[in-house]
Amino acid sequence: MKFFRSSFFTLVVMALLTACGGTPTDTDTDTDTNTNTNTNTNTNPRVILTNPSFATDIQEIFDRIGCATSDCHGGANRGGLGLASADASYANLVDIPAFAVNNPSIGLDRVEPNDHLASYLWLKVSGTTAGPQMPQGLPPLDQIDQTNIMNWINTGALEN
Repeated sequence: MKFFRSSFFTLVVMALLTACGGTPTDTDTDTDTNTNTNTNTNTNPRVILTNPSFATDIQEIFDRIGCATSDCHGGANRGGLGLASADASYANLVDIPAFAVNNPSIGLDRVEPNDHLASYLWLKVSGTTAGPQMPQGLPPLDQIDQTNIMNWINTGALEN
């Protein structure tokens, strides 16, 4: 059932992306009136990607938002999750069991390749799980960042 649900959702997402043109044309120029204050300090426009690169696109989110700083998952490795570099981040995320302080065994991996709904990272950044939404104490990730994380997971969570 898990495979069917994941496959069905992936097909729906792909159909929506195809209907929208399927190319990375949506840019975030930070001129909207959205309450999200996450800003893009990268000189390249941010776009929704159908096959994001972990090292280039996903780690960039962790770095830009501040997840990889020493105050979060960069130095102290809160929750046993170090995100200081692309290599460390990948090694600490993919196929690694997730745990929470109040529930040591939550039965999910931090990232379950090809299934964002079974990935604790997705549940935390999308706000669809118990506990604080990540990044904690900051505005939620915007649609571009959330969709790129979802797409990376659903395309196999590759170390690319």
